[in-house]
Amino acid sequence: MEWVADPSIWVGLATLVILEIVLGIDNLIFIAILADKLPRQQRERARVTGLLLALVMRLLLLASISWLSTLTRPLITVLSHAFSARDLIMLAGGLFLLFKATTELNERLEGKDEENTQQGSRAKFWPVVAQIVVLDAVFSLDSVITAVGMVEHLPVMMAAVCIAIALMLLASRPLTRFVNDHPTIVILCLSFLLMIGFSLVAEGFGYYIPKGYLYAAIGFSVMIEMLNQLAQFNRRRFLSSSRSLRERTAETVLRVLRGKHEEAELDSHSSSMIADIDREEHAIFNQQERHMIERVLGLAQRSVSSVMTSRHDVDNLELNDPPDILTQQIANNQHTRILVTEDSSTDAPLGVVHVVDLLKQQLLHNALDLKALIKQPLIFPEQLSLLAALEQFRQAKTHFAFVVDEFGSVEGVVTLTDVMETIAGSLPESSATLDARHDIVQLADGSWIANGYMPLDDLVMYLPLPIDEKREYHTIAGLLMEYAQNIPQQGAQLHIDNYLFEPLEVSSHRILKVKITPLKPVENDYEV
Repeated sequence: MEWVADPSIWVGLATLVILEIVLGIDNLIFIAILADKLPRQQRERARVTGLLLALVMRLLLLASISWLSTLTRPLITVLSHAFSARDLIMLAGGLFLLFKATTELNERLEGKDEENTQQGSRAKFWPVVAQIVVLDAVFSLDSVITAVGMVEHLPVMMAAVCIAIALMLLASRPLTRFVNDHPTIVILCLSFLLMIGFSLVAEGFGYYIPKGYLYAAIGFSVMIEMLNQLAQFNRRRFLSSSRSLRERTAETVLRVLRGKHEEAELDSHSSSMIADIDREEHAIFNQQERHMIERVLGLAQRSVSSVMTSRHDVDNLELNDPPDILTQQIANNQHTRILVTEDSSTDAPLGVVHVVDLLKQQLLHNALDLKALIKQPLIFPEQLSLLAALEQFRQAKTHFAFVVDEFGSVEGVVTLTDVMETIAGSLPESSATLDARHDIVQLADGSWIANGYMPLDDLVMYLPLPIDEKREYHTIAGLLMEYAQNIPQQGAQLHIDNYLFEPLEVSSHRILKVKITPLKPVENDYEV
């Protein structure tokens, strides 16, 4: 153990640690790019797993130094050229790097939608780890051969590898975040991998390319990219000092929403004006503002049937009722318009009566005559979008409409207030019952109690429940009936996605209250 006190050993160890880190950076970058294809909660675990596998593989290769020496012996001869096992490994690894870097570059340059990719065909954890293992095998071989060539003592080699991997583990998360947050750096890293893959293929055929040339080219490219990042940072700092963050963000959003192709793209000028925040508590637009903007942008996708009040929940006056009964119903009314039907034998509405017209009739001391005051509201087909309904309300002299199905039957009523509540949230009137769209409460155990007639478009504002865009139902009750293929009774349990739905109150085939319990808690990011 006298070599421990030798200063040259420690100098060799420090030099070897630096070289191992340099040789491992390209491995770390490619691991970051592969891990980025996984769901967010698995990315850190994949990076840590990949680096730990690299450590294990390098220690095993160091423990079999005598076997490594046999890899340089000619194994096969093709066209008078001898290939060793090391040449074949380098050749296979280089081809793999060329293939993966080319496919990744193609995806980036083709501009595929990352959100759709995440929701659709997400990569699986173990296939990604398998690709990382293949890369580890290639880069570990190069790293271990470098270590064997520099120092003579096996403990020094192993210590250098362990220190280098530990430092890369500490740096993996910030480095990965920085790489993925800057698209130009990702392209640059993939270009580096193409160059490294080409050099490995050339080395496999016996044409050695000095590493100094590669590092010089990489260093020059990194310096140019650093200047580019510095220019973008200075531009953001200048904009921050001259214009407020809200003003810059609003201008960029409005520019994108103008709908013109030449202005819709986020060029460097637009992207530099976007809010430069990285944490939720520093967000310039609060949660209520973001929800309101989201609701506004969704008006064209929601139909009036998703916000209407069912005809079964609407109070109405019957023309054939005695005047004293009509007078009592009018006195108890809390609305500005009242639905009018012929008699109890039918629920087909004749129209609506405005309370202000009733007031005028009584002030003039005229006899109660509902039929003379009936007015026809707007008629909306049930699939009419809220955006189109809002435009019709704006042009009409009435803010009340019947919603009819394809057979002309009245399914419910909708008012301008219903449409505005979709944007602004609940606007309750005095002594009015809470609207089903906002009738939801979270309990202490994390479960929710919601109105059975709460629209699914409003439910997803509270729970990340995936819903079918082509569905023929709109409410929680409709969702339960669709899955159960019957009317679930009180106490029934339905597992939908990662949630347990339990009807709590069912009356006359109507599901009034539903308890929703998340079954799978949200996973946190894996920490080192």
